[in-house]
Amino acid sequence: MAAIDESKGEQQVACEICLKQIPLSEAKSDEASDYVRYFCGLECYARWRAQEKKQGPGT
Repeated sequence: MAAIDESKGEQQVACEICLKQIPLSEAKSDEASDYVRYFCGLECYARWRAQEKKQGPGT
């Protein structure tokens, strides 16, 4: 769920991997079947993809 940074009035989301709070406008996303995952950058996205491949489909 997106949080709002009161000092800037901007929505923030947590990166799926490192949990760093990032502005929604700057987040990279990967839409899943029921929700959207957010990543702070391509490095965290690549780490997530590698973890998903290790776990296999349906897990």
